[in-house]
Amino acid sequence: MRIRPISDSDLDGLQSLARETGVGFTSLPDNREFLAEKIASATRSFTEATPIDQRLYFFVLEDEEQGKLAGCCAIDGQVGREVPFYHYRVGTLAHSSKQLDLHRTIDTLFLSSDHTGDAEVASLFLRPQYRGDDRRQERNGAMLSMMRWLFMAEFRDRFPDKVLAEMRGRFDENGRSAFWECLGSNFFPMDFNEADRLTGMGQKSFIGELMPKFPIYTPFLSEEARACIGQVHDQTRPALAMLKKQGLRWEGYIDIFDGGPTVEAYIDDVKGVRLSHHARVEIDPNAQSTGRPQWLAATTSMAGFRAAWVGRGPDANGVVTLNDDEARRLEVVSGDTLRILDTDEEA
Repeated sequence: MRIRPISDSDLDGLQSLARETGVGFTSLPDNREFLAEKIASATRSFTEATPIDQRLYFFVLEDEEQGKLAGCCAIDGQVGREVPFYHYRVGTLAHSSKQLDLHRTIDTLFLSSDHTGDAEVASLFLRPQYRGDDRRQERNGAMLSMMRWLFMAEFRDRFPDKVLAEMRGRFDENGRSAFWECLGSNFFPMDFNEADRLTGMGQKSFIGELMPKFPIYTPFLSEEARACIGQVHDQTRPALAMLKKQGLRWEGYIDIFDGGPTVEAYIDDVKGVRLSHHARVEIDPNAQSTGRPQWLAATTSMAGFRAAWVGRGPDANGVVTLNDDEARRLEVVSGDTLRILDTDEEA
């Protein structure tokens, strides 16, 4: 298994992934024309000096044995510059009556675009057959999530100060969002899937045009809808747990459609950014793995970026020894430089 930038030849594979993501996975709609443009945008980002607000770094997890895509993930260089980036900010309003000696605090939702200009880690999806509890499968999701920190650390000057991640909200077994049905459906003359499709394709202006500009008092929502605020989809829990280990935290922002949390951090505070470092490559065909891979390695080339697990860490001289398969997977030779991360240490 290895990670690499997406390419034009991946369109069929990416559309296949998009069809499996399910309801609420906004950033990967099943629309071939849109996906083709997403690939083209990512290709430009990896190979050209594109403006920061147009940089989309999209990666795929490649199963070399099966010759297919096992998953994907992405980094948006900066959000909200071309298209507004909306959230609800969960806040509190205080009401008091001195005459009656009464004081009340009430939770509110306020439409905001406070994250304009931040980077976003997004589109993390792993096919169900590549998830599981055995040693190989349990590392697939971790590699998809953590390789983005190695990329951001290596090309730090291409990103702003902060990074965020939107988490898919809670849905029932029938794909129904109680939060949407109680709130969003009253303002948008469409069903959830249509609203989700439009935002996934970048058509977000209708949100600011149709949503109320005043605070929404959460006691007016149903109990079922209030229970969705800041909660995640069952399939999203592992991804959220990995982000929290990296230092991302919920600061009170939620998705306006499904109520899922948005977690955030300063990029320089993220563990994977702080703890990753460079090592020089030496290739030894007889190098033996030390057991369960704990070292994640990534190349230092933008267009030729590769990431994969390696079986051993660097020695006292900062040299990491790779066997032939590892070197081939990462496309490196002796003397090259890798950025590596001890995932046991950072966890």
